[in-house]
Amino acid sequence: MALEQLSDVVQKCQAVQDDKYSPEDYDVFNTAGRTCIEEGHSAQVLSILVDEKNQAMVKCMGWNLLDPLVQVMLKQEVKNRPHCQAILKHLLKVCSPKELLVGLLEQVEEAPVELLVSAFLLLLKPLKEVLMRLGERKASSLGMVLATLLEQVAKLPTPRSREQEADDFHPLCHCCTSLMAFVRPFVDEARARRPNKEDELRVELLKFCMKSLSEPLLQVQLQDSDPLAVSPLREFALDVLVLIIFNESLPSLVSHPVLRKRRAEGFLEEEVRYPKESLASLAHLLFVHHVAIDTFPAILSHHQELYEKSLVTVVDGSVSVNELEIKTFTSVPQNLVKIMTLCPAHHLRTKGLKLLQLSIDKFDVEAKYKFFECMLKVSSHSGVEGYIIKNIRSQIDFSLKPGNENDWFLGAHLMPLLRQVLVLPDGPETDLLQNLDRLMESLNLLRYLVLRDKVTQNQTGVWTELTHLEERFMRPLRVGLNMSRAHYEMELQRTMAGHKGKVKGDSMLSVAVGDEQLPHMTSESQIQALHSALHTFDMMESVLVRVEEVVQESS
Repeated sequence: MALEQLSDVVQKCQAVQDDKYSPEDYDVFNTAGRTCIEEGHSAQVLSILVDEKNQAMVKCMGWNLLDPLVQVMLKQEVKNRPHCQAILKHLLKVCSPKELLVGLLEQVEEAPVELLVSAFLLLLKPLKEVLMRLGERKASSLGMVLATLLEQVAKLPTPRSREQEADDFHPLCHCCTSLMAFVRPFVDEARARRPNKEDELRVELLKFCMKSLSEPLLQVQLQDSDPLAVSPLREFALDVLVLIIFNESLPSLVSHPVLRKRRAEGFLEEEVRYPKESLASLAHLLFVHHVAIDTFPAILSHHQELYEKSLVTVVDGSVSVNELEIKTFTSVPQNLVKIMTLCPAHHLRTKGLKLLQLSIDKFDVEAKYKFFECMLKVSSHSGVEGYIIKNIRSQIDFSLKPGNENDWFLGAHLMPLLRQVLVLPDGPETDLLQNLDRLMESLNLLRYLVLRDKVTQNQTGVWTELTHLEERFMRPLRVGLNMSRAHYEMELQRTMAGHKGKVKGDSMLSVAVGDEQLPHMTSESQIQALHSALHTFDMMESVLVRVEEVVQESS
C-alpha cells in the first residue's frame, strides 16, 4: 500500500513544472516514503530516488527521509542497511545542503540516550560531506555543527581512572577521537588560507576549542603521562591546544585579563570568545598535566626576547606617566608578573623578573610611583608585592640623595603609598607565613626610613605618620606575632609529645595550624617545619624590635 502511494505521488510529481509541488504531495511523499523504509522496502525506494526523472522532486523532498533512514540504520538491520546507506549517500549528493544540515542535526540532538553514541558516530561523515558542499559559506554552519556535537559529548560520563579510559565503557574517548578527526579537514582548510585572526572559519574553530576546554576537558581527570600507554583523552586535549596555538598565543591566553570586561574586536564579545572556565581549564592542562607545555616556553621565550630588544632602545627614566595610558606599558609588566608566578620553567620566571625590573627602570619618577601604586592594588602575590616594596625603598633612597629630590617619593605624596605598604591585610589575624615576603620587605622599608631619615629632617614624612603606622601596622603585627608563635609552639609541643617513644620516621602525622592542615609527613619533618616557622617569627620580630628601639631613641 505505502509503496503504491509512493509510486503514485512520484509519477504525479514528474509532471509538475518548476518544482511547484503541493503540500499534499509533500505529505504523501514523506508518509509513504517513511513507511516503505520502516517496512523494509528500502531497495524499491532506492530505485525510485535514483531515477533520473525524479531528481527535481528528490532535491526538494528527499531530505525528509533522513529520520526513517537513520532510525533503521541505528537498528543495525543487516538486510536493509546497505540500501539505506545508498539512499543516504544519494540524498547527500542531491538535496539542499542547508536542509540536509538541519535534518542531520535534528537526528543528532534527538537521539535517545541509549543510541546517543551510535547516532553521533554514524552521522559524523554525512555532516562532513554536507559542510564540504557549502564551500566558502560553511563557517557559521560548522560552528553550529560543532556546538551540537560537543553538547552530545558532554552528556557522556567521564572515565575516572586509567582502566576506565582504556575500557571506554561510556565511549567518550572514541567520540573525542572521532570528533577531532571530523574537525581536521576544516583545520587544514583554515591553514591553507591567508592568515587572518578574524577569518570566520578560524573563529569557529577557536570557539570549538574553547568549548572543548570547558566540556568535556574541564570534567576529565587526565592520567599522568605514560610514554608506554595511549591516552585518547590526553591526545584530544593536546589536539585542542595545538589547534588553539594555530589561532592564538598560549601565553596571552594564560595571562588573559578575564576579570576585566571589555569589548573584543571581531565577531565575539570577549567573555564569549574567552570563557573563564575554558581559560582555567587551559591553564590546568598546561601547568598541572603539562599538555603541550613543550610549546609554551619556546613561545614565551621568543616573546620575552622581542620585548627585551624593544626595551633596550628606550632611555631609562624616559617613559612619562602620560604614556602609562598606553596599555602596553602596564599590561606587559603585569603579564611578566604572571610568568614569574605561574610559569613552570625556572629560566623563564627568572627572565620575567629581569624584564620586570628593566620595565620599571624605563619609567620616570611619577610613572614609577603610579605603577607601584597600581601593582600593589591589583597584586595578590606576596612575593610580587615584596619585590615592588623593595623597589619603593630603592626609589626613596635615590630621592634622599642630594640633587635627586622629587615630590613623589618624599613628603606628602609618599604617605599614601606608605599607607598601602605598611598595613596588615587582615589585621592581627593575617597569615604571617603566607604574607612573609611582603611583610619582611615592609619591615625592612620601615627600618630603613627611621634610620635613614632623621626625625629632625623628616624628608619622607614618616615621623609625622608614625602614630598612624604604629596603630595600623606595628601593634597589630606585634599581636599577630604573639598569637602565631603561641599557636605554633603549642603544635610543636603536641607533635614532639606524640613523637616520643616512636621509631624515627616510622609514624605519619597530620598537624593542623589554625584552619590549615599541614601535609602528611613524618613527625620529624613536622617538627622541623614547625621550628622553621618559629624561626621566621623570630626574624620578623627582631626587625620590628629594632624599629621600635629607633623610634624610642628618637622620641
